[in-house]
Formats: sequence, C-alpha cells, structure tokens
Amino acid sequence: MRYLHISDVHVTGDYRHSLLRLGWRRWIALGELHFGGRARAFARAPQTIARILGDAERLKVDHLILSGDLTAYALPEEFREVRTTLGHWAEDPARATIIPGNHDRYTPGAHQTRRFEQSFGQLLGSDLPDVGVEEGFPFVRLLGAQDAVIGLLSARVPYFPGLSYGVVGRAQREALARLLQRPELAGRAVLVVVHHAPFRRSGVPDRLFHGLVDAGPLLELLPGERFALLHGHVHQRFHLPATDRRPHIFGAGSSTEAGREGYWLIETAEGRIVRSEQRDLHDQAA
Repeated sequence: MRYLHISDVHVTGDYRHSLLRLGWRRWIALGELHFGGRARAFARAPQTIARILGDAERLKVDHLILSGDLTAYALPEEFREVRTTLGHWAEDPARATIIPGNHDRYTPGAHQTRRFEQSFGQLLGSDLPDVGVEEGFPFVRLLGAQDAVIGLLSARVPYFPGLSYGVVGRAQREALARLLQRPELAGRAVLVVVHHAPFRRSGVPDRLFHGLVDAGPLLELLPGERFALLHGHVHQRFHLPATDRRPHIFGAGSSTEAGREGYWLIETAEGRIVRSEQRDLHDQAA
C-alpha cells in the first residue's frame, strides 16, 4: 500500500476580529502570527494542500495521513476551510487518518465544543472500537490484509500559550500494548500516528516544553522494521530508520510552510515498510 503523510498545514483564518472574540490566549498568539511571520508563511496553505492532493491522485495513494495542526489557532472557520480543502479525502476512514495537534486544541473552548470532531469526527471511528480509552483514542484502521494504522492523542489544551509539549499518557499506552497483541494485527505493518515528535532531525529528543513527554515508553512498544511512528509538530522533514529497539520515525515537517512545502510517500508490502520517499514541493517548483 502507498501512504502520503503530511502535517502542520496550519490553515489560517482572518485574525482581524475583535480581541474579545479571539480570547486572551490568541492575543498572545497574534505576535507570533504577524510579527513572527506565521501568517505570511502559511498564507497559501489551502492552495498547497490542493497541490499535494493532486499528487496523491496522480500517484494513486491508498491512504492519506495528516498528523495534526490543521489550523493556526483553532478558529471555527479554520476547521471549516481545511475540511473543505481536503474534500473527499476526509470522508472515508479507509482513505484517511487525521488527528488533532496542539494548535487544534489551542483553547479550552475549542476542546469543549469539539471543533476538531465537528469537521473530522467521521474519521475517528475504529475497526476495533473496544480499544479506545480516551476520547476514542487509540483507534485503529485495518487496511488490506497486511497493514494497520493507529491514531494516538498527544495534544492537550496548554495551561499557558507556549507550553506546547505533548503526552500520550499511560491509559493510551497500555491500550496500545494490548492492541498490538490482538490477533487482528498479527503480521501487519503498523503505522502509529501521533502529533508530537519524540526526536528532532538530529536524533536527539525534542526540547523541554515542546516534545513528546512519554516518548521513551511509547517507542519501547514499537521495536523493529514492522513499525513506524509518523508525527508532525517539529517543522523538520526527516526519517530515522528503525532499530531493534524502536520503529521507523517519519517527521512530516510542515507540509505547507512557504519554502518547506512537501510530504512523505511511504510504501508497505508483506507486513513491512519497504520504501519511503521525501517529496519537497519547493524544490520541484525551483
């Protein structure tokens, strides 16, 4: 099977709203958005997504994986726009796995009103529904006879903007451990999708208050070439090959950030990850 992995597309709404409507958390974010250059960097995010989806059709991709941060700061119109842009890819769980990132859980209101689920709840069902322990996570897709894709939740509403670390948590890890022992997953290639990164491109753990806090015990559950961990959050596109102690690690970077546009193609066969290709759209345009 052929997978296309994107992340951190950050579709950005109109932030010229009243400050009262945006809320204090987004007041702080306005500096990053405008003075830090994020609004400019992601101004063409919908067009870039559309271009990537065109590649997916042309390359006959079987399954799209989007590992979080669909929005800039979880405005309702941002969720609606990215849902519209993804079109039919976001309709069928057999065609797509999409999970929320920390920017999609940016405010308590976004979480409480289930903004992510309003647009993408149709993709959160599981082929083994009894394994979900937290908001439906982990969920699993059994794809074909030899593959499985598992979604985990690491994104939490931050106590304060800037605290963007992630935690899968013991309940999900224990559920994942039980899931991996199920006969339905025997002999399958297993692609686990989580938002936060266990490592940076250099192979060192992501920095304090930004990384995946419980990366160590999570990776211990996924040793060897049969497994892959697909993530976003760190805006670096890289692959760390599997070892006998941890899985393949694919960081999708930011697929729509100006100058860094791109994605991963990952192929499986006979219950293993057999091929991967990094596609950089800005290099193609040049």
